[in-house]
Amino acid sequence: MAGIYVHIPFCRQRCNYCAFYSSTLYNIKEEYANAVCKELEIRKGYAGDEQIRTIYFGGGTPSTLPMELLQRICSTIYANYSVCNDAEVTIECNPDDLSEEFLEKLRALPFNRISMGVQSFDDTQLKRLGRRHDAEKARQAVRNARAAGYRNISIDLMFALPGSTAESWQHDLESAIALQPEHLSAYNLMYEEDTPLHRALQRGDFDELSEEENVEQFQMLIKRMKEAGYRHYEISNFAMPGYESRHNSSYWNDTIYIGCGAAAHSYNGKSREWNIADIKEYIKGMESGKRNYEIEQLSEEERYNDTILTRLRTADGIPLKWMNEKFSEKLNVYMLAAAQSHMECGNLKKEGDSLSLTEKGIFISDAVIRDLIYAE
Repeated sequence: MAGIYVHIPFCRQRCNYCAFYSSTLYNIKEEYANAVCKELEIRKGYAGDEQIRTIYFGGGTPSTLPMELLQRICSTIYANYSVCNDAEVTIECNPDDLSEEFLEKLRALPFNRISMGVQSFDDTQLKRLGRRHDAEKARQAVRNARAAGYRNISIDLMFALPGSTAESWQHDLESAIALQPEHLSAYNLMYEEDTPLHRALQRGDFDELSEEENVEQFQMLIKRMKEAGYRHYEISNFAMPGYESRHNSSYWNDTIYIGCGAAAHSYNGKSREWNIADIKEYIKGMESGKRNYEIEQLSEEERYNDTILTRLRTADGIPLKWMNEKFSEKLNVYMLAAAQSHMECGNLKKEGDSLSLTEKGIFISDAVIRDLIYAE
C-alpha cells in the first residue's frame, strides 16, 4: 500500500506562527493545479504496483482552491493510480471555508475526512495567532460538516499559547471534546524564527510559558482525552477507536508515499525526494517537463534513525522482529543497548514484540529518541 500527498500552498493570509511553505499568490492557482496534475501523471510509477490507500490534501489551505481545480486534481489521481475502494481521502480546511454551500460541493468529490485547523477556542488567542476564524465559526464549521454527512472529522489545537493558563487550556479541551471529533491533534506552540509571533516574543510583548507550564498542559491533554475515550496513538495525536489517521500513520510506519506540489516530500523506502519550495519555479519546471527536485539516497544508518524518530513516537512503538529483518545485527544490538538504561528507569517498556515509550517516557521522548539514534 502507498499514499499520495498533494501540497496546496495557498493561504488567504499567513498565520503569525507559521513557518511552513505557503503563498498568497492566488492569481496562479490554475497554473499550479495543472502543474500538480502533470506531476501526478509522470510519477505514477513511483510506488510501483502498490495500491493507494490514503490521499491527503495539505497546505497551506486546500479549502481555498476553487472546487473545479480540486476536482481536476482528484480526477487525475483516480485516472492514473489504483486507489483502494476504502481509501482514506483527507482535505485540510480552514473553519472559515466550511460553509453549507462549500460542503455540498465538496461531497461530490472523493474526500471522506476533514482536518480542521481550529488551534484555540479563545478569540483573543485566535487573533494573536493570525487566524481568520473565531471560536463560534469553528463550532459552526463542525456542525456544517456533520450536516453534510461527514463522519470523520479531525481538529487541530495548540497548547502553551502566550499567556495561556491551565484554566484556559482546559476550556479549549472541553470545547473541542464537546464537538465530538473522531480525531484530535494537539501541538506545542513553537516560536519559529522570522515569524510575526517570534518577533513579538523578542520584543517582549509577552513571555514564553515555562517548561513546567508546558508539561502541565501536556499532562492535562493526555488525561482529559483518555477520559473522553480517545486513544493516544502518537505523541501529538488522539483518536476514537478505528479513527487513527491512516495517512499520518504511513509516515511513521515506513509506507511509501508520493508528495506532489511545491515543497512536497516523497519516500520510497530507499530514498527521499523533495520538490523545490518555490511555486513559480515548480510550475516552470513542470511546464517544461523537467521536474525541479532534489533526491537523497538513504544509508542503512539513516533509515534506522528515521525509524527511531518516527515509530518511537507511536503507542505501538518499534516492532523488534521487523527491526531484525530490516536492519543489521549491529544496529539492533546498538538499539537494545541504548534502550536498556531507559527501560531500567521506566522510560521505555518491552512488551511482546514491541519497544515503546511508557507514560513517563512520553514526557522526555526527545531525550529517549536522541539516545537511541545511531551516531558513529
